[in-house]
Amino acid sequence: MKVLALDTACAACSAAVLDGDAIVAERFEAMARGQTEALMPMVSAVMEDARIAFDALDLVAVTTGPGSFTGVRTGLAAARGIALGCGAPVAGVTTLEAVARRALGRLETRPPVTLVALTTGRAELYVQRFDAGGAPLDAAAAVLPETLAAALADGRLFVAGDGAERLREIVGTEAGCSFAKGPGLPHAAEVARIGAARGAAAARAGGPPQPVYLYPPRAIPPAAGRGLAP
Repeated sequence: MKVLALDTACAACSAAVLDGDAIVAERFEAMARGQTEALMPMVSAVMEDARIAFDALDLVAVTTGPGSFTGVRTGLAAARGIALGCGAPVAGVTTLEAVARRALGRLETRPPVTLVALTTGRAELYVQRFDAGGAPLDAAAAVLPETLAAALADGRLFVAGDGAERLREIVGTEAGCSFAKGPGLPHAAEVARIGAARGAAAARAGGPPQPVYLYPPRAIPPAAGRGLAP
């Protein structure tokens, strides 16, 4: 299976191509802004590196959030446009699952429970728990990090994601849990692997992926009769 995967949902932009069981091309760049401008040149680069034509793709995979409102929409729009042009289905993968699977894949011994925590740009963190195989144990939620202190005392818990450092600061070095190394952001290479494992048929049957928002957008429409504030 040939898969093109994209991620622009959080504080990075990445694209990757999977051919069979191998990632044959990938690009990743951390960035707080600018994903809209960076994505398509990155897609062109990985497709050229992989030497795969767009019409040879079997699947396009993309992160669906939670993340920034603009970033999620950027990735979904690009994935749908590419898929429409090449006739491939689109598979959606949450940012939290992508981070969980990548962190677990780097471990020799997998913990029974992994907590993924992603920053939101607000006081809360996006969090979700996953089992040793990377399957979700509960629904994603936006919570204040202080509310997780009791759970972090559990020595079986493994914490991943770019919000992990905030949790480490709260519980200190005496916490019983362990923390993943690395930036803890979604990566298109993992999105490609997850999409391929689910298969093109499942993506077609499931229909177009929908964005995952745990907050409403921050944009506030102007009051009637008033223009936008500068």
